[in-house]
Amino acid sequence: MIVSLAMNEAKLILVLGDQLSPDQAAIRSARPGVDIILLAEVDEEATYVRHNRHKIVFLFSAMRHFRHELEALGHTVAYVGIDEGVDRLETAVERTLQTHALTEVVVCEPGEYRLLDRIQTQWSELLGVPVTVLEDDRFLASHTDFASWAKGKKQLRMEFFYRKMRERYQLLMDDGQPAGGKWNYDADNRAGWRNQRAIPERPNVSMDAITQHVIAQVAERFPNNPGDLEQFRLAVTRTDAQQQFDWFISHALADFGNFQDALVEESPWVFHGLVSMYINCGLLDPLAVCQRVEMAWREGACSLSAAEGFIRQVLGWREYIRGIYWYFMPDYKTRNTLNASRPLPDFFWDAKTDMRCLSRAIEQSLDHGYAHHIQRLMVIGNFALLTGLDVMEVCDWYLGVYVDAYEWVELPNTLGMALYADDAVIASKPYAASGKYIQKQGNHCQQCRFKPTKMTGPDACPYNSLYWRFIDKHLDQFGGNPRMGLITANWRKRDPQERAVIVDWADKMIDEWT
Repeated sequence: MIVSLAMNEAKLILVLGDQLSPDQAAIRSARPGVDIILLAEVDEEATYVRHNRHKIVFLFSAMRHFRHELEALGHTVAYVGIDEGVDRLETAVERTLQTHALTEVVVCEPGEYRLLDRIQTQWSELLGVPVTVLEDDRFLASHTDFASWAKGKKQLRMEFFYRKMRERYQLLMDDGQPAGGKWNYDADNRAGWRNQRAIPERPNVSMDAITQHVIAQVAERFPNNPGDLEQFRLAVTRTDAQQQFDWFISHALADFGNFQDALVEESPWVFHGLVSMYINCGLLDPLAVCQRVEMAWREGACSLSAAEGFIRQVLGWREYIRGIYWYFMPDYKTRNTLNASRPLPDFFWDAKTDMRCLSRAIEQSLDHGYAHHIQRLMVIGNFALLTGLDVMEVCDWYLGVYVDAYEWVELPNTLGMALYADDAVIASKPYAASGKYIQKQGNHCQQCRFKPTKMTGPDACPYNSLYWRFIDKHLDQFGGNPRMGLITANWRKRDPQERAVIVDWADKMIDEWT
């Protein structure tokens, strides 16, 4: 009998830290007992931005647990730990190829262009073997799907993409129509916080010896990175991540819709799902999560607006943002529509600012690696937008600080949505707001020395004068935007001397910060 040599040649299956699903394409191609699966903790991936220590612990511990999951399925796993001092993924791959006499590398495409470009243009020659990059099919819209939807459109608005995804996956659909007769219930999900509900206490995740060892390693190796590891509370296994999601369905989903935009002094979590980090690294499946939320609504466990708001974030926004990233990269990363270039204030790294809402949002971001979408967009992002902070510095801060951040999801959200720097690809107008919005959405102002009713002066909320300075600085540019017409017209009508006082006051504050 003649046996094909190719059938017996063993492959190296590289699994990246955000691909921890046994159902991903590269692992599906692996032959137990023949191929080698490699997971590697390498210096470059841990340090190319200043990652939060919660993020590093979460991924390293999840990777180590995933190793055991794969071995239980019969796979042979090669593992490189951070203590081995391997500098780059290429080094880990090269060493494994030599050790095991493997003849090909197979990997699912990474979530960041910088790494994909290097793999596709350099690795085969460097490693001396073929390198096959498979599309990451854990997402619900492929690159081809998104490009087909985007083709010929002058504006790529998420709402219309989301409707197509609802129809495709038959989520919240009844007889071919959106459940309840509307596609979007966002207007019902904008309540501010006035202590209307008791916020449930979330269960802690027990830490095993693996996680405790990772925490000790990370604390020693990354002493100056943000992240209070005494407060580490993330699930690192598929089972524990599912339990955290199940808790959300039972205890928080019912109030999630109403208060998803609320800014809450006494809780960083409020009623949010806290599952984006699990979905983005492969511990939870995005479609299964959406289907479970729909089931909860159909069983009467939550309102339609709560279910729709959650599903829109996962099925709509998450898939849309990923589509935007790959559709426009690498040019997208260089965009800076408003020419923002001021350096980040020091308080982005220590939260020491008297602006209570900003201090709280930054503090919990640094300590926990988490903030909900309104804190990221309308508190921190809004401040960065109004102040004209350097786009790349801000993007790197977001990419490093948040546990769920990879460039495919972080860059469009920050550069496009928060900073309005992407030539209006995502947002039709800048998401800029004064202190009145923050006062409306929460209770931070009650404990702040600044007054949201005042425009200038030592006790005036800085967001107020910053907002009008921002409008003044870009007046000609925004004047032609139909969604900004009323605002720019009102500013033009103000007394020139009053306008000058407001702008000068804002300039003075910015100069002190930066």
